[in-house]
Amino acid sequence: MRSTWFFLLIATLLPGFQSTQAAAPFLTQQVLFKKGDHGYHTFRIPALIATPQGAVLAFCEARKNNRHDDGDIDLVLRRSEDGGQTWGPMQIIDDQGDHTAGNPCPVIDQRTGTIFLPYSIDNQRVHIKQSHDDGRSWSDPVDITKGALMENWHWVGPGPGHGIQLQNGRLVVPCWAGVEKEIPYGGPQISYIFYSDDGGESWQLGGTGSHDVSDECEVVELAPNTMYMTARGCHDRPERVYHFSTDGGVNWTDSKFDPRLPAPPCQGSILRVSQEGKRDQDPIVAAWPSNPKGRTQMTVLVSYDACQSWPVAKVIHEGGAAYSDLALNQQQEILLLYEKDHYANITLARFNMAWLTSDD
Repeated sequence: MRSTWFFLLIATLLPGFQSTQAAAPFLTQQVLFKKGDHGYHTFRIPALIATPQGAVLAFCEARKNNRHDDGDIDLVLRRSEDGGQTWGPMQIIDDQGDHTAGNPCPVIDQRTGTIFLPYSIDNQRVHIKQSHDDGRSWSDPVDITKGALMENWHWVGPGPGHGIQLQNGRLVVPCWAGVEKEIPYGGPQISYIFYSDDGGESWQLGGTGSHDVSDECEVVELAPNTMYMTARGCHDRPERVYHFSTDGGVNWTDSKFDPRLPAPPCQGSILRVSQEGKRDQDPIVAAWPSNPKGRTQMTVLVSYDACQSWPVAKVIHEGGAAYSDLALNQQQEILLLYEKDHYANITLARFNMAWLTSDD
């Protein structure tokens, strides 16, 4: 017994011993945007990214007069430099007066550090801004509608959530659109992507899912040039919709409902949790409200087999919960930015894989 305790004492003093131990499970939550703050009626539609330089950027729509999806809506941002523990003041990224600036879907070029921010104007045009200083300042907007929307489509919205960069450098922005121009908002819609192969100099349309099956979507890369898309289903069917692409998003499989993933009609988020040196074993984490009868029970799920199965599903908030986005900070902590308590606020949850996979 004495020798065992002696070994343990020596082991704890060895360099690197602490780093090899499993991290203790933890979960913290804090409100980033609260209904009524800064004179805004409601904050909605979160988007979240972590930059190569270590910042975390939290975007959302600031709805001035009511909770409606149109009208006077500004695009706003808060920024963290310590992995999401503390946050700077809110910044207005775009104010279109009485018009709508919304559906933020940021994507980062990991090679240059440039942050691209596609978003929609009145859900009819797509603008994009750039930041070359880790989100501290932003360029004037550029209209990229021609490369992001078919001429006979309308009611467009990037994401909402975040875009991704493939291993080959392609920048991919998930998007949705109304596909029949003569039908008002709420008609048949579609999930698709647009992308750039030249570092954001130009953008072009990729493939789509099936007609009138899904809309708001996010994507994750499973293997080189292979992606999984998770999407909000149409026609009030209470299940997530999914698609696969094996050619970088040029083509997608037919849209399919997944009865194993109950959810109300709602946007959801997805993220690859990279493990250095073990890319083929990276878990995929996803989040959406899991109550098929309504937007409650924000649930975080994990897949270990490239989205073929989801053995882990843990509720992070039982009450009202809707749109969300996921990011991974430099400390390998998972960040979930989500609409909470029936749109009373947008909250950031910060946790690790140990918490997510624990029984508590």
